Amino acid sequence: MKHIGKSLLIGLCSLMGLNSCSASTNRNEETKKNTDIEMNTSVNPSKTALNNDLKKLVVFFSHIGENYNVGYIEKGNTHIIADMIADATGADLFEIVPEKDYPDNYNECIEVAKQELHQNKRPAIKGDVKIEDYDVVFIGYPNWWGNPPMCVYTFIEKHDWNGKTVIPFITHEGSGMGGTDRKIAAACQGANTLTGKGLAVQGKVAQENQEMAKKNVERWLTGLNMINKKD
Repeated sequence: MKHIGKSLLIGLCSLMGLNSCSASTNRNEETKKNTDIEMNTSVNPSKTALNNDLKKLVVFFSHIGENYNVGYIEKGNTHIIADMIADATGADLFEIVPEKDYPDNYNECIEVAKQELHQNKRPAIKGDVKIEDYDVVFIGYPNWWGNPPMCVYTFIEKHDWNGKTVIPFITHEGSGMGGTDRKIAAACQGANTLTGKGLAVQGKVAQENQEMAKKNVERWLTGLNMINKKD
């Protein structure tokens, strides 16, 4: 009788152990499954509807003359990155050019930028481009006072952004994107703006280490499934 009781007890313990192991295995498999779904969702190009067949445009504003941390430059930091994006994606380019140039002197330039921001100005710009012809629009600019320059808003407010995919990129000297992508999203009403997925490049890197800048641009575009496929 004692042996039967002991055998029964061992059997019950074994069964419980198997059930516990099975439950643990199920939990591990479920965890792995959920993790895979999350990872697949995060890299699935269909979530952002981006692919190589979409018509693309790179719009940018860039300041030449004296810039912080790089001195006097003949080609703006943002212009350099815009060219890299256009080259890698096959996109068209449009430069936002104010009718009245910003001062070459850095301190004078940022003072004008601050006044425009506080007065919520919309400086007149030269020319335009028909964004209705494009599916994806990259918008690039320097970070001035935690905002895109006000001439960028001038451009944005001239257009209907419904159905467009907007991708911000920025040059800076330590502030990064600084939440400016959310301001672009608010301005481009009706667009799918990829907030949190934009590119921020230090101006000094754009000017003085273009090989590194290009690698960062291409890595970023690859993550968005936007690199132009070469034949």
